[in-house]
Amino acid sequence: MKLLLISNSTNAGESYLDYPKNNIKEFLGGKSVKCLFIPYAAVTFSFDEYEQKVKNRFNEVGHDIVSIHHFSDPVQAVNNAEAIVVGGGNTWQLARMLHDNNLINAIRNKVLNATPYIGWSAGSNVACPTIMTTNDMPIIDPKGFDVFNLIPFQINPHYLDANPQGHAGETREARIEEFIEVNPDIYIVGLREGCILLVEDKKIELIGKRNARIFKKLQLPKELSSKDDFSFLLK
Repeated sequence: MKLLLISNSTNAGESYLDYPKNNIKEFLGGKSVKCLFIPYAAVTFSFDEYEQKVKNRFNEVGHDIVSIHHFSDPVQAVNNAEAIVVGGGNTWQLARMLHDNNLINAIRNKVLNATPYIGWSAGSNVACPTIMTTNDMPIIDPKGFDVFNLIPFQINPHYLDANPQGHAGETREARIEEFIEVNPDIYIVGLREGCILLVEDKKIELIGKRNARIFKKLQLPKELSSKDDFSFLLK
């Protein structure tokens, strides 16, 4: 299994998918790969627009994509894919369309049989057992929280340490503490922006200059850097 799980598509002041583009290039290898793109997390713009935006960046680093919405049989498109790319946006909408198109098991089986998987934001959320650690509003019934379950832990992408000044609502950490209170057996990785998790078989590493924050019931949150061992997350 080979996964590239990216916290966010765009860092402040940068172009779309600029910071992870060389990681994507290295992950896919030297030979050009035409990836199957899943644009279902897009809500306020079209799948065609999303496809072109991602295609431009992949072409820049020697690879290509084609969106699944062009195929009459989405499951067959997954079965034939060289690699699978799932874009960010609204995780609830993404999960709903994955369920509607019968793609949960199809993509899970494909990736478990060595097809490379790239996801960012919502696309990283759906690599987890469930979507229950996403940040976005539940704008639609997802027809179930269960998703690909490619990794045995949860990711909280775009992880923030504090609320904006003057905001009295719960911090991200407080929300995660609620999750681990009722889900005590699972780790959560707070994946800060600009960071990536690379998973290859039973190996996992953090890519990026910022730490990841790790949460689990009855354990103090801990900060791990790219130099630390993350293998305990896969056990």
